[in-house]
Amino acid sequence: QVQLVESGGGLVQAGGSLRLSCAASGSFFRINEMGWYRRAPGKQRVLVAVISSGGSTNYADSVKGRFTISRDNAKNTVYLQMNSLKAEDTDVYYCYAKCLVQILWGDYWGQGTQVTVSS
Repeated sequence: QVQLVESGGGLVQAGGSLRLSCAASGSFFRINEMGWYRRAPGKQRVLVAVISSGGSTNYADSVKGRFTISRDNAKNTVYLQMNSLKAEDTDVYYCYAKCLVQILWGDYWGQGTQVTVSS
């Protein structure tokens, strides 16, 4: 019903930058919150950054001042600009969207994209 397709992950040296993108498609009427989470193998998924449909943002303390989340509502797309990357940012990053499908709001996830920062 809802597909989230991520792109932009990869390998970068410490201090470098990456930009993640995630486009939502499918049978939904509205998208409320969109965002990014991360998860290392064997660990729980944790918040990186989220943005509301009105543009309000929330960031994990570890990325404040380095990462910027934005969205293009016309394209149903959310972005994560990642600057000054550190080795500890290495993880699988998952796109998230809260979508209205028929009459129910649901949480939807992308397949994940690997970000690896070499020190």
